[in-house]
Amino acid sequence: MTPITYELIKTDKQTGARLGRVHTPHGSFDTPTFMPVGTLATVKTMSPEELEQIDAKIILSNTYHLWLRPGEEIIREAGGLHSFMNWKGAILTDSGGFQVFSLSDMREITEEGVYFRNHLNGDKLFLSPEKAMQIQNALGSDIMMAFDECPPYPATYEYMKQSVERTSRWAERCLKAHERPEEQGLFGIVQGGEFEDLRKMSAQDLVSLDFPGYAVGGLSVGEPKEVMNRVLEFTTPLLPADKPRYLMGVGSPDSLIDGAIRGIDMFDCVLPTRIARNGTCMTSTGRLVVRNAKYAKDFRPIDEHCDCHVCKNYTRAYIRHLIKCNETFGFRLTTYHNLYFLVKLMKQVRAAISEDRLGDFREEFFERYGFNKPNAKNF
Repeated sequence: MTPITYELIKTDKQTGARLGRVHTPHGSFDTPTFMPVGTLATVKTMSPEELEQIDAKIILSNTYHLWLRPGEEIIREAGGLHSFMNWKGAILTDSGGFQVFSLSDMREITEEGVYFRNHLNGDKLFLSPEKAMQIQNALGSDIMMAFDECPPYPATYEYMKQSVERTSRWAERCLKAHERPEEQGLFGIVQGGEFEDLRKMSAQDLVSLDFPGYAVGGLSVGEPKEVMNRVLEFTTPLLPADKPRYLMGVGSPDSLIDGAIRGIDMFDCVLPTRIARNGTCMTSTGRLVVRNAKYAKDFRPIDEHCDCHVCKNYTRAYIRHLIKCNETFGFRLTTYHNLYFLVKLMKQVRAAISEDRLGDFREEFFERYGFNKPNAKNF
């Protein structure tokens, strides 16, 4: 019996987007949803209590980074990741594959797994499907991810085909190595780049293994957004309708809406927290770079249409001052606001689905945000 189940509540008549609910051992969350990223068992500058305040129900942590620091055995001794970081909601851990392929300059892919250099000290390490499962079982996350190969973009058809076949074999090994299937759900990851037949092959392989949920990987890696949307249009329908669908690494407001329209239930991305530390804020009318000089005497909130704690209590001028002075509190305020903005955006998306008007909502949002304008500032 899998601990992760999906409940379809409604389908939007305008777009086909899904309103649903995912049930986990640490509570349920409504979908479509955005998951803040807590790479090292913390969402940068945010406390678990603040994440609860903004109504985040599930966060993501990183297998690779936690394996290196502090080590999965310390987290196991602490009673698992929830206890270690004092987070009561659900946690999803990625497999570590993306970091192995993106952070390490020196790596060797074999059938057994990947040999690579620790990006912190240069030590030679080895990560395999079995090791990725062992680490995630020790972390005790609610949702684990299968270990996959993350090919570069663009990749040749021949390379991508070999990669997809290897990812399918690794997925089977992940299932066999998973030691806590009644406590932790394991999702498979569909790869295949922009090639429709390879996405179909990958989806068929993984669906035959009957994972409790599926992710679409290998997107948001540098391809144009039109390519991502096209890939989702032919990939999402290949996945079971009674299980959650997760688009990895996507967090810009337009892509969250477009992904939901194409049947995606779950999203994650470091974007809102990363740009916050550069003084960039998401607002109801577009991007606002609060560190810019023109806000030095601007005593309005970051977003006059936002009801978050930051916008109720602090001005652009004050936040700009903090960030220019490299004060941590400034980064905390912009991060809080950005995460609140995306969590609230997904609430608005869910409300639009329930009212059969997500297509209209998209048009209104894109118009207000300026995505429809030529040379629009995007994230």
